Amino acid sequence: MVSVLLNLLIVIATFFFMEGVAWFTHKYVMHGFLWVLHKDHHQKEPGFFEKNDAFFLIFAIPSFLCLYFGATRHIAWLASIGAGILIYGIAYFLVHDVIIHQRFKWFTRSQNKYIKVLRWAHKMHHKHLDKEDGESFGMLIVAKKYWDKVKRDEQIAASQNASR
Repeated sequence: MVSVLLNLLIVIATFFFMEGVAWFTHKYVMHGFLWVLHKDHHQKEPGFFEKNDAFFLIFAIPSFLCLYFGATRHIAWLASIGAGILIYGIAYFLVHDVIIHQRFKWFTRSQNKYIKVLRWAHKMHHKHLDKEDGESFGMLIVAKKYWDKVKRDEQIAASQNASR
């Protein structure tokens, strides 16, 4: 039972650690020396796929390797790290590609406050078309200023509805 809980904690810790890895990678790698792969995500080109989609593999490979070697060599903590990376990857896909960019039309009309904040923060990230001067590089953890902006927007909308 203790090993199951420990491995579950490793999965959860890895998931949250990946937010920091994603932020760092986005700010310093995607908007740095691998801008050539990320540029078409900011400067949209025709077609469904982007060069930016290659980052899926960059994150999937360590996850696969951890899961594979953890499972085949019976190293539970390594498999747990792979599972945490995988779960973060799934969350990233759902949040970034489905909810924010709506590459798949699954959740297009959500009024959930957290989703509104995510979309606004990402919109502010994409207002910068070049690799310099970016903001909001994270995915799941969003700065307070974006929460404040959405809160103000909701208050304005509520007061306008009340005056009708």
